Amino acid sequence: MTTTAPVADARALGLAHYAARGVLEHVLARHGITFQQQIILRAAITADAPQTPGDLVTQVRGSLKADAADIRATLDELLTKQLLVEDGAHVHPTDAGRELTAAVGAETAPISARIWGGIPAEDLAAAGRVLALVTERANAELAALA
Repeated sequence: MTTTAPVADARALGLAHYAARGVLEHVLARHGITFQQQIILRAAITADAPQTPGDLVTQVRGSLKADAADIRATLDELLTKQLLVEDGAHVHPTDAGRELTAAVGAETAPISARIWGGIPAEDLAAAGRVLALVTERANAELAALA
């Protein structure tokens, strides 16, 4: 019996996203942070230049398509947890924030290797092209709705 690979569609994309996010959220819960907190903290850590709270909200909103007020509230949670600190007009990760991000990365690395390992490079390249196109088109639709 021959089986055919499923066709990529919105449902397959959603199932893959939520399965991978579920794994990450399981790890994050052990460290006492949420998915959105981790996204904001990572954005602050990986920024090339100092970020204002507004910069971080804009960047994360572009990624998560979440409400700006919710993102700002989450940023405030990170400040309260002392994973981020305000310094004048800018927000910087604290040593605790950097250590937490490193610990989550170390814990998820072997899981990611098991999930992604063995997928042929050409399949990953094709999937990357399709996902980039879907993202571009969905962002255009969101812009048209705004």
